[in-house]
Amino acid sequence: MLERGEVANSWRSERWDSLRLLTPNWQSRLPGLSYDGPDPDGYMTIGEVTEFIERFAAVSRAPVRTGTNVTSVRRAGDGYRVTTSHGEFRCQAVVIASGACNQPAVPKFTDAIPESVEQLTPFDYRDPAKLPDGGVLVVGASATGVQLAAEVRRSGRPVTLSVGEHVRLPRTYRGRDVLWWMDASGVWDQRYDEVDDLTRARRLPSPQLVGTPDRTTLDLNALAAMGVQLIGRWAAVRDGRALFSGGLRNVFSLADLKMARLLDTFDEWARTHGRDAEVGPPERLPPTNVPESTRLQLDLGSGEIRSIVWATGFRPEYGWLDVPVVDPRSQLRHDGGVVDSPGMYALGLPVLRRRKSTFIYGIEDDAREVIDLLTRYLAARRRS
Repeated sequence: MLERGEVANSWRSERWDSLRLLTPNWQSRLPGLSYDGPDPDGYMTIGEVTEFIERFAAVSRAPVRTGTNVTSVRRAGDGYRVTTSHGEFRCQAVVIASGACNQPAVPKFTDAIPESVEQLTPFDYRDPAKLPDGGVLVVGASATGVQLAAEVRRSGRPVTLSVGEHVRLPRTYRGRDVLWWMDASGVWDQRYDEVDDLTRARRLPSPQLVGTPDRTTLDLNALAAMGVQLIGRWAAVRDGRALFSGGLRNVFSLADLKMARLLDTFDEWARTHGRDAEVGPPERLPPTNVPESTRLQLDLGSGEIRSIVWATGFRPEYGWLDVPVVDPRSQLRHDGGVVDSPGMYALGLPVLRRRKSTFIYGIEDDAREVIDLLTRYLAARRRS
């Protein structure tokens, strides 16, 4: 196992200070290791996640080679040659477990933004105190965007949030964490070959959740109540002005509709499985409030906005992969983790084999199936 940094490297160096897991502690489990602390319904801090992964590396006795940066993987005969900062490896099979969040995804028009406005990604952001004084524009309303917008607003800075497609969820529903419902109802176990639009499912933003001790629901209504100004999706920059789309009402309605359908699914599961008595009564959240008016442009040279935080998602980085298995959108071509090259497999990508694929506790089922396929591949090679 080759790791470019230390064990849990990205958790150590590529996260903001206050971040916590979105999943409750009781869901933090890996083969042979589960959360055993005093707060099963809490949410791990960055330091706790790092320690948890370090413990797993020790418990599993994984042969991890840290400080080993892979610079090239290419075909060599009927196997692969892996070039690293510490020499080369020859192997019959490769498992790509580098994840889907290697690089922040930012729009192409960032170069047109005035130099007076500081630009950051979640990899750069640490806490509000390190931002310039003045207004902050957070772009993106997934889990990262809403968390950073709330934190920056609490620091006293004016915050504007640019909202596009998003997934709205309550933190708790009928007295249980919403991710308990995702797990218990089987929604997260839906397989990739059962999803109607797999490409879309793999591109969905992370749900608007935050892991706080008080188990707060952090949606757009909560942000608006804090004084965060909501505007539409950032469409372009023209003559130093940021241009935003209208149609927030439609964006909000779609997110509300999808959330209501999911809650209906939970209610139906509880009813048909005789679980109604152990949870609270069905609930419905109020619709997302549409601002009476919304700005369609901002003058980036006026001084109103002093910094921009791009919470517009992430993308994988495969510049080291010298095998033609990456599509024009920089996504790995694979079928449930079986990459389009003999003996090459992947883990840790969105909806790899199940909807829960990218969560810590969701990787085990995927890994067992992918490694079983890898084992069969190697066995077939030995027989041939």
